Amino acid sequence: MNNEKHIPVTWKTCAYVIVLSFTIMTLAPLIWLLYSSFKINAEILKFPLALPKDFTISNYLRAWDIGHMGVALLNSFIYTGFATGGTLFLAMAAAFGLSKFPYKSKNFIYGAFVGGLLISVQAVIVPLYLMEAKIGIIDTRIGVILPYIAFDLPMSILIAYSFVNAIPDALIEAAVIDGASYPQIFFKVIFPFSVPVIATMVILSFLKHWNEFMFAFILTTGNDMRSLPVALTLFAGRLNVDYGMQFAALVISIIPMIVFYAIFHERLIKGFAEGGLKE
Repeated sequence: MNNEKHIPVTWKTCAYVIVLSFTIMTLAPLIWLLYSSFKINAEILKFPLALPKDFTISNYLRAWDIGHMGVALLNSFIYTGFATGGTLFLAMAAAFGLSKFPYKSKNFIYGAFVGGLLISVQAVIVPLYLMEAKIGIIDTRIGVILPYIAFDLPMSILIAYSFVNAIPDALIEAAVIDGASYPQIFFKVIFPFSVPVIATMVILSFLKHWNEFMFAFILTTGNDMRSLPVALTLFAGRLNVDYGMQFAALVISIIPMIVFYAIFHERLIKGFAEGGLKE
C-alpha cells in the first residue's frame, strides 16, 4: 500500500513550500553572485540587485591576473588532491589494522586517533609553524599538505573504522587460506567492499581541504604557494574593495565544487546512503 495516500494534502503542500523556500534561499545568492560578477564596481554599488546593463568579462580577466588565480587554482587542486588521497589511504590502512588485527594496544591507539578530534588548529598553529620553519618546509606544498592530512585523519579513521570493522572476518580468513598477502587483502578485499564509505570520506575531505584557509595562509608567504581561499583576500582592503573582481574570483573558486558535485553526485548520494545503512 502506498503510504503517500494517507498523507494529508495540507502536509504535502507545507512540505513542498518548505523545500521550495530552501531551494530559493540556496540558489538566489549564487545567481546574484554570478550575474554581479559581470557588472562594473560602480554599478554594483549603485544598483546591487539589478541585472548588469552591459555584461563585461573584465572582472574575470583582472581577477585572474591580479589575484594570480591560475596559480592559486592549481595549488588548490594539488593540495586537495594529494591531501584527500593521502587521508583516504592512511585512514583505510589504519582502519584495517585496528579492526582486523588482534593486539592489546589497538584500543589505546584507536582512542589516540579519535582524541585528535579534540585538538584545534588554533592550538597548534604556532608550534607547527616553528617546527616547519626549523626543518625548512615553510612556503612549500608539502608543508601545507602534511597538516591537511594530519588534521583530517581522526574523523576519517573514525568513519572508516566503523565500516571496515563490519566486514566479515570470514572473507579475510578465506583470502589468507587462498594464499593472499595482507597488502593484497587490503587492496582486493577491503577497498572494494568499502566503496560506499570511501565515497563519503572523499566528499568530506574534498570539501574540507578545498575550503581550508588558515594553514594555507599561515604556512605560505608568496603568491606561488597560495590556495584559492587565500588568494581571495587580495581583493579586499580596508579602504577599497573591488566587488566586481571579488565576485569574479568567488565564481572561479566555486566552479570546481559545482563541477565535482555534478559529476559525482549520484555516487556520493549512494555512498552516504549505503554508508548509513551499513551495520
